[in-house]
Amino acid sequence: MKNIILLLLLISAGAINAQGINWMTMNEALEAQKKEPKKIFMDVYTTWCGPCKMLDKNTFGDKEVIEYVNKNYYAVKFNAEGTENVDYQGFVYTNPNYDAKRKGRNSQHLFAHAMKVTAYPTVVFFKDNGDIIQAVPGYRTPQQLEIFLKMIHSDDYLKVTTAEAWEAYQKDFKHTF
Repeated sequence: MKNIILLLLLISAGAINAQGINWMTMNEALEAQKKEPKKIFMDVYTTWCGPCKMLDKNTFGDKEVIEYVNKNYYAVKFNAEGTENVDYQGFVYTNPNYDAKRKGRNSQHLFAHAMKVTAYPTVVFFKDNGDIIQAVPGYRTPQQLEIFLKMIHSDDYLKVTTAEAWEAYQKDFKHTF
């Protein structure tokens, strides 16, 4: 009986973990945009970054974040020190100085450099035509990320053009996460 209960717990835990964000590569997201335009939400991380791992566990593991991102965005997971080729707006970005023998930090991918990402983690939002909207550096809780997810999805970011407007937007924002 104990073995059956343990087996059921393991199966249900696996099912819960399997219901995460539907991550894809940037190339896959750009291709998907051609068929069904949708904004892109990108997690720019590195393998050695502690706050990146916290973001994965605490924020990207949150049920409401998962549901909102999967419904409203193409979600991209991008290793800023990886070797993926990214074909973006007529240029193929690579990481020519990547050293597979190196432990810890490695060279920055040219796509991360082109997006002006200088801190990890950083989330980057793209329009439904692939153009960059904004990079948001730093670890965010689900509630801290919610305002960016919703503001960009609704295009409210187009109206927030001053520091005062941003303060007012934050003050009036109603959290649901």
